[in-house]
Amino acid sequence: MRRTKNVKNLFEPTALCCVLLLAGLSTTAIAQSNDFTVSALLNAAAPARDMAQDDRLNILFIIADDLNLALGSYAKSETRPHYATVSTPNLDELAAQGIRFENAFVQNPLCNPSRASLLSGLRPATHGVHTTRQPPLETMSDELRFLPEHFDDHGYYTARVGKVGHNSYEHMVDWDSSNFALSREPGAIVHFPGYLPGQDSSEVRDITWTTGSENGMNRQEVLRSVGGRPLGLPLSWRATDELARMTPDGTTAQRIIQLMAQNRDKPFFIAAGFHKPHQPWVGPAKFFDQHPLDQIQLPPQREGDTIDIPGPASEVSEFDSRLSEAQQKQAIAAYHATVTMTDTYVGELMQALEDLGLAESTIVVFTSDHGFQLNEHGGLWRKSVQFDESIRVPLIVRLPDGSNAGSVAPGLVELVDLYPTLAELVDLPKPAHDLEGLSFVPLLENPTRQWKSAAFSQSRREGHDGLTIRTDRYRYTQWSPLEGAGATMQELYDLQQDPMEFNNLADEPEHAGRVAELSQRLAQGWQAALPEGLAD
Repeated sequence: MRRTKNVKNLFEPTALCCVLLLAGLSTTAIAQSNDFTVSALLNAAAPARDMAQDDRLNILFIIADDLNLALGSYAKSETRPHYATVSTPNLDELAAQGIRFENAFVQNPLCNPSRASLLSGLRPATHGVHTTRQPPLETMSDELRFLPEHFDDHGYYTARVGKVGHNSYEHMVDWDSSNFALSREPGAIVHFPGYLPGQDSSEVRDITWTTGSENGMNRQEVLRSVGGRPLGLPLSWRATDELARMTPDGTTAQRIIQLMAQNRDKPFFIAAGFHKPHQPWVGPAKFFDQHPLDQIQLPPQREGDTIDIPGPASEVSEFDSRLSEAQQKQAIAAYHATVTMTDTYVGELMQALEDLGLAESTIVVFTSDHGFQLNEHGGLWRKSVQFDESIRVPLIVRLPDGSNAGSVAPGLVELVDLYPTLAELVDLPKPAHDLEGLSFVPLLENPTRQWKSAAFSQSRREGHDGLTIRTDRYRYTQWSPLEGAGATMQELYDLQQDPMEFNNLADEPEHAGRVAELSQRLAQGWQAALPEGLAD
């Protein structure tokens, strides 16, 4: 059997108390953990490794959820004015200390399949995960070793807190320590991050607020407030009076710091899975205050933009279409507020590396599982389409020796590349299964070198399979029916001339040659896009 451990997780009721204990600390101590002095933290820490004798570098892997490029180091407000109020000083500093990848793409802009690719090093066509509710191991080899398992096989301590796999499938990945973020719903047996507290001091309330909302709302109550919905939530937010460290992601940050302190005597692979800026956008009011509505702009729209977008890529949710203009602005502000909140937690982790003497022995990776639409293209929110806002993500890698700090790598990379890259960075052998990503260590060494000619992504929605090839200039997508007969619909955008993807060029005669070329390259697949000399 490929499962080698019996790691406690929050699906076991007996493990509920375990998340309330950090290295034997009382729950009172947990609440005060952010107040520890550096001296107290060091006194409770394991002894530091002698890196002269053991040069295996640590990995601190940080992944956000639904985070697009609305970061200070990425934001281009001349094309996306609705990103203009971003406030991410800690992530901007991380980018200044590391290598920022300008063109990083996901294999599927949906949590479960994207994380399946990242953790397995396989693409959707191989691992077979295409939906939110599809258990990864049903379609994968029993012998496959996920990314942290491969590190564990070679002597690393492995741990995750928060969302690294996909919620109810976290237990399918073996870690030495595996825990969810603490929940706002303490009575729940399964501790997901929670939904809507009974307080909201935002400038404009969302459409879920109704009589009884002041008592807090669970998922079912939220759905009932808008007449029911089979999956997902209407856009929702709450500005609260809670302390930042007591939000679910706040507890994740504190527990990650504890894990690093307790295990700095050995090489570690520790993953912090922040739930935000995934919906619902809930967090302390101080983060909302940094994004006032009078500074929020709606995304640029162009008359007739949606006419030439294939149906599967353009459906606007009924619930989203109910939002007033003020609610649309508040939704964007709430999204940015939770990004700023996430930035705060990243800052805490970076400071902890310094305080614990781990900064010079730890590789830091920051990314997101996919992006997020913020009302572009006539009211598109969320993800699972193939627009750049959904498939393009931030990716920052900080090397402990500071090499190429502040550099920008324009080459095309994909999240499926992270598995081979991290393994190569610490000199691990290749896993037994064939990886379908490419190590981008050469880009870390020379960020401006020539790299892949294309990245690949896909979405399944509205009964269609959308397959994308993304080059440095163009995005070409084919939407084909999953069942039965039907025409294949196409999208072609010139990102150099049209970065907001307003003009679908696929049906214009003068671009027929480009469509044929990219269609052929899409059919040839990812192997044909590898850098010259690396195609074998």
